Amino acid sequence: MTTDATLNLRRDGALAWLEITNPDRMNALTAAMWQQFPDCIAEVDNDPSIRVIIVRGVGQRAFSAGADISEFKTARTGNSAKDYDALNHNAFLALTNTTKPTIAMIHGFCLGGGLGLAACCDLRLGDQNSQYAIPAAKLGIGYNPRWVTPLLALTSPANVKEILFTGRRINAEEALQMGLINDLLDAEKLQSETETLATTIAANAPLSVAASKRVINELVHHPETPDLYKLDEAIQRCFKSEDYKEGQQAFLEKRKPNFQGR
Repeated sequence: MTTDATLNLRRDGALAWLEITNPDRMNALTAAMWQQFPDCIAEVDNDPSIRVIIVRGVGQRAFSAGADISEFKTARTGNSAKDYDALNHNAFLALTNTTKPTIAMIHGFCLGGGLGLAACCDLRLGDQNSQYAIPAAKLGIGYNPRWVTPLLALTSPANVKEILFTGRRINAEEALQMGLINDLLDAEKLQSETETLATTIAANAPLSVAASKRVINELVHHPETPDLYKLDEAIQRCFKSEDYKEGQQAFLEKRKPNFQGR
């Protein structure tokens, strides 16, 4: 295991960068790194100055090659396998449940748990060299059913079956066609385009963005029994906000609004 392996949280104005940092192992995620995710997300969630979270791997070789296989003999055997799965699941839940919009910026390899993390983000931008796979079947791993849900929100059941049955590498063009990523960009432009998208979102009313995220997630995950009462509350909160007044005033004055998230 690389001693420098960590999840680095960096702030840049209204943007928070969660950087998967283990370059010697293609940004593979150690158990300690999985454990960092909920705390980092909670820290950003509680910071009103942060409007958007961007998840990336350091460098351009890999977003993440997934869980660090070198730990499997000790951390993913017998009863300890359940504990390791819990670390993974808590990281996925933290990304899924954050009220802030999230973007996965994907250079290179996005494999296994790396693809799981990207699928839990709201948006995904990949470069021309990016590759996607979940090789669980090649390793004899049973893929946790809780982690299939984010994939099914992106692409068809048939595509998810192909991803899990074959474990094959999916190139960037095919990933775009499948819906695994929202956009495909040159590697040199990926960061600037990601920052442009994040800044555009950050300039909008935070309560409106959060309400839209909540509505979409609820309708996707509970299509038969959505909690419409809570969704209506989120929408009404927007109409009662100071930002709603600011949006109207800015429109009348033909200027950009200055939203405060309240």
